[in-house]
Amino acid sequence: MNTGILIFISLLGGLLLWGILLYNQLVALKNNTEKAWSNTDVLLKQRNAELPKLVAVCKEHMQYEQATLQKVMEARNKVASALQSGNMGELGAAEKELRIGLGNLFAVAEAYPELKASDSFQHLRERITSLEDNIADRREFYNDSAAINNTRIEQFPDVIVAKAFSFRRFRLMSFTAEETRDVDVAAHFTS
Repeated sequence: MNTGILIFISLLGGLLLWGILLYNQLVALKNNTEKAWSNTDVLLKQRNAELPKLVAVCKEHMQYEQATLQKVMEARNKVASALQSGNMGELGAAEKELRIGLGNLFAVAEAYPELKASDSFQHLRERITSLEDNIADRREFYNDSAAINNTRIEQFPDVIVAKAFSFRRFRLMSFTAEETRDVDVAAHFTS
């Protein structure tokens, strides 16, 4: 065989191997990003499953705070709807509403000593607080994964393989400054 043909075949084989390796790396990034979103989704669903239990316990002790309980449940439903539609913008607004509602609920609970003493309430409060912390961690991990994926599919030479196989960008979870501002719970009780 001719040396030129061997070199050509070697180069072609090397290029093919490089393309396969690059494709596999991009697939791994895509799957890690989808997994990160799925993990966030699981935690959001767990929190949404715990909220009705918290509201039920509160209803047993809080006779005059139905508006606060109702707002928490409405916000929970908006979060569930945003999750189903996959709309990150709606999810941010719904999460803010839920955070405010939970803050109000926990603040109102301070006025009910028998509720604060309830083991069920304390357990659910700790569970939801723990889920909130985990959700924040998962959001950060999702955004990191999405950013790495998005960067790789735009960099040369990865962009060649990414476009050839229709790899897509992932939208980062972002919230407006208003949505991330601390909630002034006291202001909700002075009006």
